[in-house]
Amino acid sequence: MSTPRDPEEATAGGAPAVAAVPAATRMGAVHLSVADLGRSIAYYESAIGLRVRERDGGRAALGTGGEDLLVLDEEAGARPARGTAGLYHLALLVPQRDDLARWLAHAAREQVPLVGMSDHYVSEAIYLSDPDEHGIEIYWDRPREVWEGQVAERMTTLPLDVGDLLGVLGDPRTEPFEGLAAGTAMGHVHLRVSEVPATAAFYCDALGFGLMAAFGAQALFMSAGGYHHHLGANTWESRGAGQPAAGHATLRRATIVLPSAGDVDRLAGEVQRLGQEPERLDDGSGVLVRDPSGNPVALVAEAGS
Repeated sequence: MSTPRDPEEATAGGAPAVAAVPAATRMGAVHLSVADLGRSIAYYESAIGLRVRERDGGRAALGTGGEDLLVLDEEAGARPARGTAGLYHLALLVPQRDDLARWLAHAAREQVPLVGMSDHYVSEAIYLSDPDEHGIEIYWDRPREVWEGQVAERMTTLPLDVGDLLGVLGDPRTEPFEGLAAGTAMGHVHLRVSEVPATAAFYCDALGFGLMAAFGAQALFMSAGGYHHHLGANTWESRGAGQPAAGHATLRRATIVLPSAGDVDRLAGEVQRLGQEPERLDDGSGVLVRDPSGNPVALVAEAGS
């Protein structure tokens, strides 16, 4: 059997589980290192449709308003990281189907290179790769009542019906595009890991995410509150591998946003019981932990909680 090239290119085979992590848990900003900050900003603004919210020296924070979705740190000359643990893709969730259609029409007009386009039953998704080969997904969710409780049985990969998607627009050739829609969120983050069982033990058994679906020992999909997945992990390009060496463009951290500071403390305690000492973030918003593949994950509390 050939190895899927996309993390969702596998019919889900696991079973939903009730997650102990709070149901309101969500994903926050993804922090990446990049070789050339100016190049990356140009790409994320012109191709993706994010906007710089703040820039300070070699760091830039981007989003669509409200909060940061992406934070870029320049590491001049960094090379793409291949065949290692790290980011597989970050996934930007747009509010409505016409937002996804509008973005696709923009990409077609501007000849933005795409990696793939898929219908996953739970969602419709478009895939790209940035100049440092960090993976990106832009997607919208079908209504929750369509797939809730059926993720393991239903989540799959079919070709995206591009004509049907663009058909929601009046004229795709002239549809205005001024950037990703306000309300776009970090829907999920998919990681490259060295092995799946240890990954499941960390995110599901220790942190309390629910296992929504699995593809044998190759990939798994985990969530809070019954969502199809907030976190994905696969070994297709990274089985047995560790973190990339210095000098590579890497995942600096993914962010899990918990409802309260008490939730952060509780999960930090679970990580401590595994023998790892969480690192306090400089801004005091939470802690940084590392999964068994060394992927850095920040546990933070909702602002104002």
